Amino acid sequence: MKKLLLMTLLLTFSLLLVACDKEADEIIVDCDLLPTHVSCQDEKEDDLCRTEGYTYDYESLVYDLVWSDEFNGDSLDTEKWSYEINGDGGGNNELQYYTDQNTSFDDGILSITARFEDYGGRDYTSSRIVTKYKAQWTYGIFEARIKLPSGLGTWPAFWMMPSSSRYGGWPDSGELDIMEHVGYDENVIHGTVHTEAFNHTENTQVGGSYYSLDDATSEFHVYKVEWLPDMINFYVDDIKYFTFDPTKETPWCVGSEEWPFDGDFFLILNVAVGGAWGGVEGVDPLDYPTAMEIDYVKVYQSEVITNLEQGE
Repeated sequence: MKKLLLMTLLLTFSLLLVACDKEADEIIVDCDLLPTHVSCQDEKEDDLCRTEGYTYDYESLVYDLVWSDEFNGDSLDTEKWSYEINGDGGGNNELQYYTDQNTSFDDGILSITARFEDYGGRDYTSSRIVTKYKAQWTYGIFEARIKLPSGLGTWPAFWMMPSSSRYGGWPDSGELDIMEHVGYDENVIHGTVHTEAFNHTENTQVGGSYYSLDDATSEFHVYKVEWLPDMINFYVDDIKYFTFDPTKETPWCVGSEEWPFDGDFFLILNVAVGGAWGGVEGVDPLDYPTAMEIDYVKVYQSEVITNLEQGE
């Protein structure tokens, strides 16, 4: 028995010696099994650095109009938009029930009206329209000309959500808020991103605010983002007030936790009532009905950016 054990040990030692000769001195590691091994780190970093390796001349970018709605009809263009109908509270304890009856069209203007009325077990109604399943984009300029509603408790938004949960449920796959406004803080415009690493549930959301308007609820203004492979710029009336650059928000190589913005997103327009942010200072039913008016929504894309490959 001892002799058999000794022979086994000698055989094992001999195989190790052969594996370590000059022609086999490089160890091959399966990085799927040992992702933390030092030899796997470069490969892992290449996968994680989502916003690096994109080379383009920003100043020379040319954008073409690829999609628009100027609301010239007398009803919602259902080839472009759908109504979301529910009283689920929007995930933020909002008070409205979203219907397909709270929109109207007049002289090229879409109005989304929030009303104080009993419907579906809710005290308020409103509308929320989306391009989901009808139009979605990766990268581009997304803008809308909007006059915002007044009233305590209003929470209008022009924003984007991912077409698929490719990195997981909210907020892992991202959310891009082009414009948000809350009635208790009138004339302050907010632009925000939400990701796994940066989101309001962790109090780590990243965004900016624009304070230079004094007529957001009485005049139209253009709210816009420019979404690029490595950053997102936020504008009011073509004045840039914030840039989201994930490399400035994290000391490590950027992954999907910080930048899930590399796939298709769709557009959303809605007026919420109350909720975790809109209702911070309450809701005054005497301020309703009140409407968000939209003149147009436009999407532009650059052929250079659309065809850009990482590392080229």
